[in-house]
Amino acid sequence: MRRTSENQQTGSSHVLSRRSFLANSLVAGVAVTHQSLPTTAAPTAANPSKSPYAEFKMGIQSYSLRGFDAPTALKHTRTLGLRFWEAYPRHVPLGTLPAHIAKQKAMLAEAGIKLTAYGVLGFDANEAKARQAFDFARKMGIDSLSANPKKDKATFDLLDRMVEEYQVAIAIHNHGPRSLYDKISDVEQMVKDRHPLIGACVDTGHFLRSDEDPVAAIRRLGKRVFGVHLKDVKTVTVGGKKRKQFKIVGEGDLDVAGCLKELRRLKYKRCVALEYEENPKNPLSDLELCLKSIRAAVKSLS
Repeated sequence: MRRTSENQQTGSSHVLSRRSFLANSLVAGVAVTHQSLPTTAAPTAANPSKSPYAEFKMGIQSYSLRGFDAPTALKHTRTLGLRFWEAYPRHVPLGTLPAHIAKQKAMLAEAGIKLTAYGVLGFDANEAKARQAFDFARKMGIDSLSANPKKDKATFDLLDRMVEEYQVAIAIHNHGPRSLYDKISDVEQMVKDRHPLIGACVDTGHFLRSDEDPVAAIRRLGKRVFGVHLKDVKTVTVGGKKRKQFKIVGEGDLDVAGCLKELRRLKYKRCVALEYEENPKNPLSDLELCLKSIRAAVKSLS
């Protein structure tokens, strides 16, 4: 996830025509879907023999749908054929009062969406603040919190205690160049000798922005990978200078199949969250192209 991103203005007419076709198809598909499948019905549980994503729990970081309110974003998630969410806090506000928890659970249940992860959250040595986040996670049934913790002993001593008490993983999210966790080694250094539930949320796009190999990140972090933001970036030359541009998955530098192969080797059971930075007001056709590339990558592993 990134609050600001470089503008992507490089689509060819070929890409635009594909997007137009998919946008029209999606509009038509919504009507069919909602006539034949009530919003309260969840799709069949992930089954390697039936799912186009095999054993992977393919979902979405709801930041990709930040241009919509939560109910609409949930509806679009179902239209895309997904049922797992890592929630962006503006879609599911953090709170621990029973009425708030009940309201959020009801909204997700009505849409047939399983909330498995949440973030990105900042952490420091403030125990009351950390405990509120972990209380929320436990009450909502969240497996992991994507996090951007301060790089100091007091913060990580606190997180050691919190993950042990709550059995909710902390997944350190890399935010790209000049961030706290720019490189793979930044994460490795902070999780070394820490509780086994302190690990990483591997954002493949931001590692590409940092000139790091996302496949190597998954391999090196291994069993400490508790989250994945599947995102693509391409290095381009503009005016003689190299720049990084967010792209539709499969149209950038990301080795999608390589990432999935490493996750399969790890027997990764958590959500693989598609995240797309561009086109927030009208992302559906782009997201479907991303998912098409991911399905092809999954198929190539068979």
